[in-house]
Amino acid sequence: MFKADDYRLKIKDLEETLGEAKYALDIDNRYEQLKKLKAEQEDPAVWQDLDRSAKIGREISSIEGKINSYEKGRKALDDAGEIIDLIEETGEEELVPELDKMMSTAEKDIEDMRIRALLRGKYDNSNALMALHAGAGGTEACDWCQMLYRMYCRYAEKNGFKVTEIDRLPGDSAGLKSVDFKVEGENAYGYLKAEIGVHRLVRISPFDANKRRQTSFASVEVMPEVDDDNEIEIKDEDIRIDVYRSSGAGGQKVNKTETAIRITHYPTGIVVTCQNERSQLQNKEMAFKYLRSKLLEKQIEQRMAEEAALKGETKKIEWGSQIRSYVFCPYTLVKDHRTGYEMGDVQAVMDGEIQGFIIDYLKKS
Repeated sequence: MFKADDYRLKIKDLEETLGEAKYALDIDNRYEQLKKLKAEQEDPAVWQDLDRSAKIGREISSIEGKINSYEKGRKALDDAGEIIDLIEETGEEELVPELDKMMSTAEKDIEDMRIRALLRGKYDNSNALMALHAGAGGTEACDWCQMLYRMYCRYAEKNGFKVTEIDRLPGDSAGLKSVDFKVEGENAYGYLKAEIGVHRLVRISPFDANKRRQTSFASVEVMPEVDDDNEIEIKDEDIRIDVYRSSGAGGQKVNKTETAIRITHYPTGIVVTCQNERSQLQNKEMAFKYLRSKLLEKQIEQRMAEEAALKGETKKIEWGSQIRSYVFCPYTLVKDHRTGYEMGDVQAVMDGEIQGFIIDYLKKS
């Protein structure tokens, strides 16, 4: 039997959530802000400044995404209310499955909007620069590093993000010792920053003839891409730039000219490399972006360390402090140690389904 009051009560709860997200995202003022940005984009002077034009384009896309999400959620709830009234008037309960489907879609859209409203940090809207490093364990750890890289690529693909590989260091016999890549998209850093830390894998080793259980570790670094050159100051006397020939599969030019770039920052000891582009100039530009993001990450870590010192002792990144364990043997279980979140479908996680962990982490943080 159709119970209209139950559906109306559910719509009321969703409307409250939608209203909170609307307030958090400042939707009322976004329309005027969008109008001003579009007018600025039409200025001929902006066309000649590619960086400024690209920045305005990203801001317009971000605002339009927020407005469209709100309007989509609002329309879904209005349509659901009309169908409820129609079922009550006509008694056509065959429309109930369509109503249930509409309510399910509205819940998902409004929840996505609520998550987007939570990502209001200073750098949450930035692109993410990620670095994966294999831990101790030789080939096992290198293979685990490559599995993580594939997982994040699949996650980015599913969510409409673009992945650009910056540098990679292959393992001796399999996998990757390390890989650096950029994830471009709205709120990419906001979604992926929860992945920072050590990831642990427990499985029956495919590289062991005796089929023994092995434990492997890999670390994940996530940094926001810094667009403002003035935010992080890099002095010429503090760096050394080396050029060398790119490695890996090449072509007529890549492996015959010195296009790869390595930048060493003396005060911090940070070393960044980039060899993905075919031009030395492009590699140099990307390497400097990566260096600025590394320096920004270091500043953020220092601030967090100072705050943690006031709170008391903090855990080190080592055994027992990993943020997540992927246990294939003896249990088919994935567990996030910070949130207590567990998921039985390990293969789905390995194929890129990490959004559930991130959303759960945001809910509890």
